[in-house]
Amino acid sequence: MNDSKLNVGDQFTTKFQYSQDQVNAFMDTSGDRNPIHYDEEYAAQTVFKRPIIHGFLSGAIFSKIFGTQFPGEGTIYLSQELKFMRPMYVDEPYNAIVEVIKIDRDKHRCIMATQVFNQNGKVTIGGQAVLINKKHL
Repeated sequence: MNDSKLNVGDQFTTKFQYSQDQVNAFMDTSGDRNPIHYDEEYAAQTVFKRPIIHGFLSGAIFSKIFGTQFPGEGTIYLSQELKFMRPMYVDEPYNAIVEVIKIDRDKHRCIMATQVFNQNGKVTIGGQAVLINKKHL
């Protein structure tokens, strides 16, 4: 992002996907070894029918966006609400969209709507984040 100030209604969109190797690395880091995330036979017996990505790994895309792309460097993440609405699967494309919905310029804070959509346009993650960024707010 350039040095301009954000405004209500500004949006950023990025495409992404996670591999099983990334899921495995998250599993090692977090310690969450629930077989729903890696065992195809186990997952086949669940409502999802195949392994799903950890919810917090799925939502980690917002950390990347806020810290490096929109608003970018200098962003401090204060909070994130995540609603996991549909499962996410490895090697499938997703779109993450964030939108500025409220700005407090005196405190250099904003509230961002945060959403992830699957390839069928269905919301997989919904929520909001609160950020500080002195350069862009």
